[in-house]
Amino acid sequence: MNSSDSNKRTRKVLFLSNGHGEDLNAIQILKALRQQQPDVEIGAMPIVGYGNAYRNLDVNIIGPTEALPSGGFVYSDRLKLVDDVKSGLLTLLWRQVQAIRKYGRHCTAILAVGDVVVLLGAYLTGKPYISFMVSSSAYYEDRMKFPLLTDWLLKSDRCRQIFTRDRYTAQMLNGLGYDKAIFVGFPAMDALELTGKDLQLLPNIPLVALLPGSRLPEAGTNLQLLLDLAIATTPLFPDGIQFCAAVTPNLCLSDDAGTVLLQQLAEQRGWEYHATGDLTHPKHQIRVRCIYDAFADILQQCDLVAGMAGTAIEQAVGLGKPIIQIPSAGPQFTYVFAEAQMRLLGSSVQTIGTKAATTETITQAAQAIQRTLGDDEYLAQCRSNGLERIGNPGGGDAMARVFSDLFLKTDPQS
Repeated sequence: MNSSDSNKRTRKVLFLSNGHGEDLNAIQILKALRQQQPDVEIGAMPIVGYGNAYRNLDVNIIGPTEALPSGGFVYSDRLKLVDDVKSGLLTLLWRQVQAIRKYGRHCTAILAVGDVVVLLGAYLTGKPYISFMVSSSAYYEDRMKFPLLTDWLLKSDRCRQIFTRDRYTAQMLNGLGYDKAIFVGFPAMDALELTGKDLQLLPNIPLVALLPGSRLPEAGTNLQLLLDLAIATTPLFPDGIQFCAAVTPNLCLSDDAGTVLLQQLAEQRGWEYHATGDLTHPKHQIRVRCIYDAFADILQQCDLVAGMAGTAIEQAVGLGKPIIQIPSAGPQFTYVFAEAQMRLLGSSVQTIGTKAATTETITQAAQAIQRTLGDDEYLAQCRSNGLERIGNPGGGDAMARVFSDLFLKTDPQS
């Protein structure tokens, strides 16, 4: 091979992520990097789940993927880890690590989006890497203290940059000696591209967005609770209120037997299902539009979010929306998760109840919606809090540019 051929050799980078929110943030950086460096080959290893976010972009998944019982949410209930181990977690991780090391040794650099698991995977490639600690924030405890292994991996010479999810965390890390920490934005905000879909909204009537989450079967149970909330809320607004639910496609599309899960869930609660995706309640004269392909449109146009989700709530806060949270039975959206999310996201978020939702919780949540939508001072505070805690769009492009400047501005070595 001559030197000209050597210089033309395709450069490779590897994205590692371990969770739904991590995947979402990672693909925003990945899309920007593709635009900035179209000749670079990109591989990905999603540690948790099937990595559909990558697959939808036709990104090369370099190793095995599998959906385990916990869905990656083991921090709030360590017993879930036992179920994962029984389902083959250790074998899966071992195979993923081998794939990371095999692919990674041919890469120019690694981008690790997540916690210690992806950091360790990046380190084991022997290549330089950048860390984006999506799930870490100084807002949680007003301090930052990493486990020893995480601390060592972040301070390694191979770790060339640490991206943080907010400015406060970057400032604190730099004060603690992590002088590579910077905040350039939260990439998930870049995912809110409007579709222009007509939501068929009534003018001058408040819109409540219902966010039940995306992970089944929990999302289905959450949606039923949110339908109960719609019933409890409507009488409190004599001039009218309207609802749109941003749901996962798996709720709305027919399965192999022609069954629509949304229809089953709605009818169990006394609602009528319509082929348009609308749900109506004949007794209470309420309509809830259930839409699976216009999440950003719903979020942008709503006045308030009633949610039981993770990253979607963070995006809503970034848009300046007030949030009413209702804990569920889990496994994801338990009170432990919701309370942590309140600390992370600040005054924009109100959590109603400390246990899985009851009839009383639903009533209190409806009253909170009425109180919140009538408080102009608080609504203005939510807008300023969103900018502080999340920031403006553009984080994906900025992170990709930093990555490119550090690793992709020179010709690859032979």
